[in-house]
Amino acid sequence: SGDNPILIDQYLADAIEVDVDCVADAEGEVYVAGVMEHIEEAGIHSGDSACSLPPYTLSPAVVNELKDETAAMARALKVRGLMNVQYAVKDGEIYVLEVNPRASRTVPFVAKATGVPVAKIGARVMAGARLSEFDLDDYAVSGHVAVKEAVFPFNRFANVDVILGPEMKSTGEVMGLDHSFERAFSKSQLGAGVKLPMGGTAFISVRDADKGAAVTLARRLTEMGFSVMATRGTAARLREAGLACAVVNKVLEGRPHCVDAIKSGEIQLVINTTSGVQSVSDSFDIRRSALTGGVPHYTTTAGARAAVHAIGAMRAGTLDVAPLQSYFSPSF
Repeated sequence: SGDNPILIDQYLADAIEVDVDCVADAEGEVYVAGVMEHIEEAGIHSGDSACSLPPYTLSPAVVNELKDETAAMARALKVRGLMNVQYAVKDGEIYVLEVNPRASRTVPFVAKATGVPVAKIGARVMAGARLSEFDLDDYAVSGHVAVKEAVFPFNRFANVDVILGPEMKSTGEVMGLDHSFERAFSKSQLGAGVKLPMGGTAFISVRDADKGAAVTLARRLTEMGFSVMATRGTAARLREAGLACAVVNKVLEGRPHCVDAIKSGEIQLVINTTSGVQSVSDSFDIRRSALTGGVPHYTTTAGARAAVHAIGAMRAGTLDVAPLQSYFSPSF
């Protein structure tokens, strides 16, 4: 196009986003401090997505490849100190979204989760220290899981939509730590002010692309004793799969509708995904009513899947409290 080139982007649907933090020194040595798998799919701002350290679905081969690629880029860019890379993984293929030769917002989380003072080491390396001076092992397997969850200010502002997207909306974050992903995720939800229900009715209304995942979620919830309520399109798919499901009107279909059910306390869990401007607008009242009513609600299937697994873990046993230092023995 001459002097005005056109950039064409392709969106990676249902890709897994990954954050990697590392420290590189003048000798070309690289320490990968943490590989964090986002729970929400790529497309949700990294500051708004919950993430797990270590990754909870990625294969060891993919994790090792991510570490190797991070180290190669740090050396090629001649980084001295901290560097953050954001990746997307889809169908086993790794894509680089961005590389930041600086400290990232995830560094404090990585330090707390691993017991390694990453910022301190990065600062000393920038001042001339070598990584060989520290006792570091970036291929060590942790015996616990840390989950970072974003904290949002939605309940402080009227008429603000809680749906997540590429623009960052969170104002803080919390961490859950345990020996399994499900229990760590449960703790992260409690820290963020979300109390997952142990029973009751789950309301499910999802876009067409998520209906297959909705069947899996509804089946698991039913096995745990939950009742399921859904709008007509989702309910039809659930019934095709042999699942019992109550049907409720959308807001535009007239009363009694799903928002009435949320406000009256009939619903204890909301799973609502949308696509398209009109669909997002039509389902605004669902998300807002769940927020004001203190009903846990998830706007991505990945987040909902993690929540359902966490409910199962909580039903299997109570959560334990342990001091942070008991998970590791820092040598710094």
